[in-house]
Amino acid sequence: MPRDSHVITKDDIISLADYELIRKEKRQESILRKKFRRLAIGPYATIQFESWESMWLQIQEMLRIEKGGDEQLVDELAAYNPMIPNGSEFTGTLMFEIDEEERRTAFLKTLGGVDQHIHLVIGDHKVTAEPEQDIDRTRADGKASAVQFLHFELTEEQVEIWKSGEAQMMIQIDHPNYGHAAIISEECRRDMTRDLD
Repeated sequence: MPRDSHVITKDDIISLADYELIRKEKRQESILRKKFRRLAIGPYATIQFESWESMWLQIQEMLRIEKGGDEQLVDELAAYNPMIPNGSEFTGTLMFEIDEEERRTAFLKTLGGVDQHIHLVIGDHKVTAEPEQDIDRTRADGKASAVQFLHFELTEEQVEIWKSGEAQMMIQIDHPNYGHAAIISEECRRDMTRDLD
């Protein structure tokens, strides 16, 4: 798959019939990769670091479910391509997960602007997340969205430190109402290195 292009095109998408033949295998690969690329940050937050493959699978799954054909594909490509790492960044989907709706709503109302308090720590460097610009992730009443789509743009120096693996890597949230961090494992770091040019 031409993941070096950092974009998914119509040519990368296979027919629904062909996808059914490999779906089980691709979903199994995804589950294994998520073990490395999915991290809990404190009790309620989880981040999934995305990749070309995770976005390709998401598009194929959406087409399989909705069966909207080429018209739907245009929308799916527009929605998911921005979350493919561009070669000098990482992207992630951060989710705040509380099963009970009332508690979740009350909690999210305390997290306004949380997207400005999410950082990737690479040794002595702190890379603050840039939210995906599709919509504002904090409402006027201060309630944060339960799902945040994030970009972490790295400098050349940070890319080199990441690739070397010679520093501690962490993902951190330092919002006044939610302060937690998670160490990025060596397996996760190695897998994510594939997203860098």
